Amino acid sequence: MSGVESAGAFRAPVVGMVGAGQLARMTHQASVDLGVDLVVLAKSPEDPAVLAGARALYGRADDPEALARLAGLADVVTFDHEQVPNDLVVSLEGSGVAVAPGSRALNAAQDKLAARRLFSEAGLDVPAFAQVGPDARSDIESFAAAHGWPVVLKARTGGYDGRGVAFVAEPSGVDAALSSLRGADLLVEAHVELACEVAVLAARSTNGEYAAYPTVATLQEDGICTQLSMPASLDSEVRLRAHDLARSVADLVGATGIIAVELFVEASGTVLINEIAVRPHNSGHATIEGCVTSQFHNHLRAVLGWPLGDTSLVKGAAAMVNVLGGADGVDPRSRLVDALAVRGASVHLYAKEALPGRKVGHVTALGDDPSEAVATARRCASILGGA
Repeated sequence: MSGVESAGAFRAPVVGMVGAGQLARMTHQASVDLGVDLVVLAKSPEDPAVLAGARALYGRADDPEALARLAGLADVVTFDHEQVPNDLVVSLEGSGVAVAPGSRALNAAQDKLAARRLFSEAGLDVPAFAQVGPDARSDIESFAAAHGWPVVLKARTGGYDGRGVAFVAEPSGVDAALSSLRGADLLVEAHVELACEVAVLAARSTNGEYAAYPTVATLQEDGICTQLSMPASLDSEVRLRAHDLARSVADLVGATGIIAVELFVEASGTVLINEIAVRPHNSGHATIEGCVTSQFHNHLRAVLGWPLGDTSLVKGAAAMVNVLGGADGVDPRSRLVDALAVRGASVHLYAKEALPGRKVGHVTALGDDPSEAVATARRCASILGGA
């Protein structure tokens, strides 16, 4: 999908993106570089992508009429989040709209139980799991009898940044965990003793071309990814297994665009699939400065069927630290001038209200090794956070 030529004129391809948050904002910045016309489906003129200048339609992601209006303007429809009813995506596909990723890939990202079943049936390694039915306590206790305490409860849909997850150490904690998840459809998983958590980010084009980025080590705090570094320090066999799993998942779900495969690494070296995202992802933000081609450029290239860009690091290592709204209520943007004095750090702010714990930006840095890159990024992010 290289554009439209007619009587010597050229029309840039139009990409419609459902959502107008920070991922759409950074995709818009990439679209300017590539001469792609990005149109976002936004909730408000205050959405981050709209504030950055992206062309916008206004409507809800669960409104079929709003989706149809976006599709009517675009050569291909893509997403900056997965909170779109899958039946509406199926309907778009049925009406001939090019959707990337498609409904199969989105369903695997939206529904954790469906994904666990799909991956398990394909012979891919996942934690032991089971569906939690109406008799929730009995189901959980039966699962724990087979797999041991503690266990982890997860909402099938809608959970992110630690929401929709409850750790249950023993039988006495079941009722409180169920209450915290407020009647959501659930699955129960075996607790995994982790050596580390990693992610493999890749681009997969509509024509099947595939390009993976270096493996990323992630640090999770209170369920939120607060820091990452790449390349992850892994044994070669573990690294190869992580990449093999990511490629298998991408092919299995038919991903188009960026796919992020989050993985658990056990002390034994066993690698298990945790979750996937089929859109630009937090674990790929360091690619903006850290790699020859950022995840946002490659997402646009992939959904348009263009050749994918080089995913190599431009230096020995790269790191990212998220900037969160602080409990003091002070907007990190007010500390920007001081943060910019940190040499080697790049600041990205999302123009979002700085609510406590909310992602409002990130800092990236390069280094000869991951520890150097992380130290620089943390120093800058700590100034933005008021430390």
